Amino acid sequence: MQTNKIFKLVLGAALCLSNMLVVNGVYAQSWPTKPIKFIVPYPPGGGTDVIARIVQEPLAKELGQQVIIDNRGGAGGSIGSALAAQSPSDGYTVLFTLSSHTINPSFYPRLPFDTEKDFSPVVTIASLPQILVANPNFPAKNVKEVIEMAKAKPGSISYASVGNGSPGHLAGAMMATDAGVDMVHIPYRGGGPAVTDVMAGQVPLLWVSIPAAAQFVKSGKLKALAVSTLKRSAVFPDVPTMAESGFKDFEVDSWYAMFVPANTPKPIIDRLNQAAIKVLAQPEVKEKLLSQGAEAVGDSSQQLGATVKKEIAKWKQVVKAANIKVD
Repeated sequence: MQTNKIFKLVLGAALCLSNMLVVNGVYAQSWPTKPIKFIVPYPPGGGTDVIARIVQEPLAKELGQQVIIDNRGGAGGSIGSALAAQSPSDGYTVLFTLSSHTINPSFYPRLPFDTEKDFSPVVTIASLPQILVANPNFPAKNVKEVIEMAKAKPGSISYASVGNGSPGHLAGAMMATDAGVDMVHIPYRGGGPAVTDVMAGQVPLLWVSIPAAAQFVKSGKLKALAVSTLKRSAVFPDVPTMAESGFKDFEVDSWYAMFVPANTPKPIIDRLNQAAIKVLAQPEVKEKLLSQGAEAVGDSSQQLGATVKKEIAKWKQVVKAANIKVD
């Protein structure tokens, strides 16, 4: 009697699971049937926003539905990310974010979401360096001169970033720590506002992703001093790396990626991943990304998931070793 009861319970659970899989499968086949929202957790004009807009229209064409960008800046990307985490798991809300997604857990121990558990990875869109830029009137012509100025007057040199816990914040903190100087970090709500203030002379230096600064460097409104990757940027081949500027093994990569709320049906994730990969293979998309200093990636959702896990652990060690604090 007891065995029969257990059998019925197991059978019922199996049928329930089977029905869920069928519903998810059918739902995923018809997805999308309405516009898809990209939550970009930074203001318009910043690097994340620029990259999102490059893939916005091609992805909309590939999926047959409009893609709408919703900028929700603040707290190093955490405000927009929290909004995305709380959204329905139906594939119609996508978090389009920066690699600060894996840095924030080291800075904000009480985030209103779990970076790994509350999101499902979809695809990495692009990767690129951070770039150190200065107001054209700033006296230093290179990183060496910046450090000399900082040593001469401790605490007198400030640098901006797109926010606490951003790759630019880490790059600046690592630069100051490695050089043994005291520099002041000025966090902004995104690349657009930070670039504007540096061009206006409100802050002398800025660590930011290349897309947010590229057009202004090319027009002479900003001057580039260094990039954060081990290789020089294809967009600015004359700008030295930090390693070439005397900072051995200095490397801070930035990447842009798409995530969806946890429990989004896998067929939808797969469809979104495959559509993004097709878009990233288009020569015109690659060219637009490259013009911003970004290299198209297009990996699997599993590979992005592995990157997230690896980088969360990596940045936790870096932040602890360098004693980097949120300002």
